[in-house]
Amino acid sequence: AFFASKVEHESKHCNGKGFQRPGSSAFDRVYTANQNCGHTYPTFLAMLWCAGLLCSQAPAAFAGLMYLFVRQKYFVGYLGERTQSTPGYLFGKRIILFLFLMSVAGILNYYLIFFFGSDFEMYIKTITSAISPLLLIP
Repeated sequence: AFFASKVEHESKHCNGKGFQRPGSSAFDRVYTANQNCGHTYPTFLAMLWCAGLLCSQAPAAFAGLMYLFVRQKYFVGYLGERTQSTPGYLFGKRIILFLFLMSVAGILNYYLIFFFGSDFEMYIKTITSAISPLLLIP
């Protein structure tokens, strides 16, 4: 909602009609940042859901909240110079990688239980709970 309101605000302050506004770099930046955030949202939801379902819900929820804050930082950084959005982008990639690795660990644990009868769920939950605060390091 915040991103959409920013796009609407910039759209009202720019002259011209439609999405073709030549010379409106502020609108272009806001619109591009909104599109970038919208394109990554389905991937984020899929990774968050899989990590929470297959591995551990608490670290996945923490990573999900961190991702939402990081995307906000990316969006606000994109409104300035494009180089200001780079830290938010890289931080977001790291969080998506963490969620992906949680999902892979949950899948591997399932197959270890299925084929060998070994359950490493408690170890995986302990490791992910210990690693999730490391996501705060920029």
